[in-house]
Amino acid sequence: MPTRRRSHSQRPSRPASLAILAAAAIAATVGLASWPQAPAAAAPFPAPPAETTPAGDQVAVLAGGCFWGVEGVFEHVRGVRSVTTGYAGGVRADANYRAVSSERTGHAEAVRIVYDPRQVSYGTLLKVFFSVGHDPTQVNRQFPDVGPSYRSAIFPQNPGQRQVAAAYIARLDQAGVYPRPIATKIESGSFYPAEAYHQDYLRRNPQSSYIRRYDAPKLAALRKTWPALWRS
Repeated sequence: MPTRRRSHSQRPSRPASLAILAAAAIAATVGLASWPQAPAAAAPFPAPPAETTPAGDQVAVLAGGCFWGVEGVFEHVRGVRSVTTGYAGGVRADANYRAVSSERTGHAEAVRIVYDPRQVSYGTLLKVFFSVGHDPTQVNRQFPDVGPSYRSAIFPQNPGQRQVAAAYIARLDQAGVYPRPIATKIESGSFYPAEAYHQDYLRRNPQSSYIRRYDAPKLAALRKTWPALWRS
């Protein structure tokens, strides 16, 4: 059976923003080398491919392990309007936490990001995703979380996104950014929102041991690595 984590205690939490940033500051103090989410870059991180700026707000759907931390990272990216946790890659009937946790539905834990392309491009979102959002070299897992529902995947919403994603994965591998090949797959499939208690979980549960150990350091990495993209 796949290894799972989370008791999902739903006790009320105190206002989260200061506590999360405090945890992130501690992570930054001890150094990003202690963060297990991403291997150390072996080469400078390349810029994403050029792309045409579409009109109006756009949607990106990304899967990179536990959706709590991925949601938390993108909520702090300048130009992002909203982030929703959910499931992608399976069918609606099985899009619930109990079914997805069985690892038999084909879903991945994912996030739906609504963003303003005039402020942040799709390629820039992928840059955050690959550099600090998760470890893109792990196959069907993200550290304590094991199974296909924790895979690294991109669900393009249009042909332009698919082209940018494929070109960027090739660019990252060619540049030798990581010591292992990029494991991220480009997939198709609809997105289904997760249960209410999964939404904004990081913000609402900053003292969770899981959040402090695995997710707060991602915020520190975002703020340190891409300060121009950071927003409080």
